[in-house]
Order: sequence, then structure tokens, then C-alpha cells
Amino acid sequence: MSHGSFCWNELMTHDVEKAKAFYSKSVGWAFDPMPMVEGGGTYWVAKIDDRRVGGIFPMDGSQFKGVPDQWVSILAVDNVDARVKKATSAGAKVMKGPFDIPNVGRVAYVQEPGGAMIGWLTPVDTSSMGATDEKREPTKAAAR
Repeated sequence: MSHGSFCWNELMTHDVEKAKAFYSKSVGWAFDPMPMVEGGGTYWVAKIDDRRVGGIFPMDGSQFKGVPDQWVSILAVDNVDARVKKATSAGAKVMKGPFDIPNVGRVAYVQEPGGAMIGWLTPVDTSSMGATDEKREPTKAAAR
């Protein structure tokens, strides 16, 4: 995946089972559980056949009170720590600072000055950085 390219999408939801049922029935997704790094819980990797296509993040806990369900896109970046510093100097707010996800990479979530949230991921395997979409392998879920 090339720097600055979208590499993953995840649904942040208060009702994981409802979302899983909807996407299973409407587009045929199946789901695999993945333990989350911080705070426990389960992240759900959406799949079509054996291909990972997205994820579902459960918004459990008081920090998510009043936060609407939403899709969040994630960009592949060359160095998430350096990019977060550049983002804050450009007016972004750090929603969740950089952290590591085993076998996935280093990820952070920022809110750009216009208010939109986006994730940035430096994948563990950067061998496909610069690859075309046809050659790109989807990253493993960016579970938090």
C-alpha cells in the first residue's frame, strides 16, 4: 500500500451484533473475532470468503457516550508518529495517540481541523508500500 492511500475502513458502533447482522444479511460478510490490544474486548474483522474487507469496533464505555455510530477510514502512512506531529502542527486534534497492534502495525486516530476523524496506520509489512491496488494486500484489522 502506498503512503497516503486508504487501506482500511472500520465501523465504530454501540451495537455490534446489530451491525454484524445487517452487513451479513445485506452484503454477505462473515466475521472473525480479534482481541483488542487496549482495554480488552473484541474487534470484528469483516470478510468476504477469505478476504478481509473491513472491521467493526465496539464503542463500549463512558468515553463513547453521545458518539454516533460512524465509519472511519484509515490511511497508510510511512511513519505514524512523525505524521501525528505534523498533523497537530497543522491544527489536528489527537483522538488516540499512536499505539501498536501486534502483527498489524502502529496506528493513531486524529480529528482534522474540519472535524472529521481519520486513522493513520504504519503497517508491520511495508513491502507493498507503493504497490498498485491490484497488488495491494489488505492490512489486518486496525483494532484498538
